[in-house]
Amino acid sequence: MGESCRKSTITAALHQSGLYGRVARRKPLLSARHMKARMDSKMVRNKILWSDETKIELFGLNSKRYVWRRPGTAHHLSNTVPTVKHGGGSIMLWGCFSAAGTGRLVAIEGKMNAAKYRDILDENLLQSAQDLRLG
Repeated sequence: MGESCRKSTITAALHQSGLYGRVARRKPLLSARHMKARMDSKMVRNKILWSDETKIELFGLNSKRYVWRRPGTAHHLSNTVPTVKHGGGSIMLWGCFSAAGTGRLVAIEGKMNAAKYRDILDENLLQSAQDLRLG
């Protein structure tokens, strides 16, 4: 029959090959119908164009920053965040993306309102979808 070897020798060889004994993961049984529905939803998801707007602070952070420090070191340079009067300004951006890539990125002048948002969508959303070949 062949040569005998110890279990630890076989285990070491498997480990050296990158194989490790693990408990099999549990996963719901999917029928053919489930898998088809999953693929259909993936195809739909690949046609979605996501869009959003965001405000970016030009200087500093628009949220609190936490640090780990010792007592009496609150004003050490490494434990502080530099600030400027009136926040230093910010910029509003609108952008979009899909599974096919990124669309347009638009700087928003002034305050955002419903009319301005509608104009941004009118001027950029459809063009981005066409550029990404989503429609």
